[in-house]
Amino acid sequence: MNAVPAIAGFHPDPTICRVGDDYYLATSSFEYFPGVPIFHSQDLLTWQQIGNALDRPSLLAPGGDAASRGIYAPTLRYHNGRFWLVTTNVSHSKGHLLVTAGDPRGPWSEPVFLDGADGIDPDIAWDETGRCYLTWHAKEPAGIVQAAIDPDTGTLLEAPRRLWSGTGLAWPEGPHLYHRDGWWYLLIAEGGTERGHAVSVARSRSITGPFEGAPHNPMFSHRSTTHPVQNCGHADLIERPDGEWAVVYLGTRPRGATPSYHVNGRETFLAGIEWVDGWPVFDETRYPVPHRDHSYTDDLCGERLHPRWISPDAAPDLLVERDGPRAARLRAGGVLAVRAYDPAWSFTATVALDGGAFRLLLRVDDRHWCALDLRAGRVVARLRIGPLESELGTAMIAERRPVTLRIESRAPSEGGPDDVALGVGLGPEYRELAAFDGRYLSTEVASGFTGRVVGLQTLNGVTTLHEVRYTTQRSRGAGLA
Repeated sequence: MNAVPAIAGFHPDPTICRVGDDYYLATSSFEYFPGVPIFHSQDLLTWQQIGNALDRPSLLAPGGDAASRGIYAPTLRYHNGRFWLVTTNVSHSKGHLLVTAGDPRGPWSEPVFLDGADGIDPDIAWDETGRCYLTWHAKEPAGIVQAAIDPDTGTLLEAPRRLWSGTGLAWPEGPHLYHRDGWWYLLIAEGGTERGHAVSVARSRSITGPFEGAPHNPMFSHRSTTHPVQNCGHADLIERPDGEWAVVYLGTRPRGATPSYHVNGRETFLAGIEWVDGWPVFDETRYPVPHRDHSYTDDLCGERLHPRWISPDAAPDLLVERDGPRAARLRAGGVLAVRAYDPAWSFTATVALDGGAFRLLLRVDDRHWCALDLRAGRVVARLRIGPLESELGTAMIAERRPVTLRIESRAPSEGGPDDVALGVGLGPEYRELAAFDGRYLSTEVASGFTGRVVGLQTLNGVTTLHEVRYTTQRSRGAGLA
């Protein structure tokens, strides 16, 4: 039973390709900039983020997107010596966009928009003759459609055709096409991305259909089970150099009392694939993903920010001003954030103010967050749940000295997924200001498609940042690590 994500934290809708012995993987990113994180691996088990595909304003305008809008599920492929990435910006009137790169680290090309292909979750594939096809989810009536395209111009070369509507479950989406042993396989997600999520497959002798569903559909789901990973779906297959096959898919790790709560978003998981009677079958025991320590320390003083840094409302590099090799200043404006990766973790930020105000934030969206606000010799712990905002605790501090603010996810004291604690450190002393049930910052309460991020925000003035530190905590009460 594989319950450890290959890529932890809010990294949903994984898509994968291979070049030689190297694997590359991309995920959706929704309202956050830069968009579409790119990962690299040589063993499928351990992954390193190497960039973000949509990392320029001409590719994705930073800020302004509502929660869970922006960039939806991508498809990443390698063809004719180039990487191809197609995705949907649901906040843009032109919808699907296609970018290419010689190196997945970038730079990626300016986007080609695919007009006339209304919907989400595009896939790109080439048939035996080299003709290029776009396959995607159309909403009315819901199902998978396809059209040949000119990938250089984004022009549809024919009217979209209906391919398959799945087994009758809700939201047939996330299509991907594969050619194997004379068959074209069409893999889709069904059942919605909640507890009923599933993977189904069909096949045809032609890329254009007609497609026949597998007799064992849905071929994969954890719905109505006690498996610690739920909401499983939106999968993408990959053939290894040795001819074996693997699959990446999204899942969540809900915890706590009914209905259980997931807080770090939809994550990327890994399984093997067996081919039985010409159909793919999941093997969850094939790849024992190791537990990973996600701890890191960062002073933001590098030449470029690490690609983990994102923002819902600004370009991250514009929020940081470097003042020498060991000092970074955070400009007022947007939130500079990183994803939370673990069921139990702590995040500290050591900062100094010269007037102004600073916030350390744990965010699901603009209506569901908690924060430590630092200003004028005072730290205030706050919690926002929908329309309700409360002050949970305060501490007086000496002005004009570095202060360490801390937010922690730890084992639950009641029926939630965790407890969230907020506190302040002054020299060797630490004072906890508040703790609350983490279910109030969960997807089940806030709704949406993302997960928790920890953010730094200068509210006004300028903040000097000395260091941030993320620490993976191992806690039996917090569940899976």
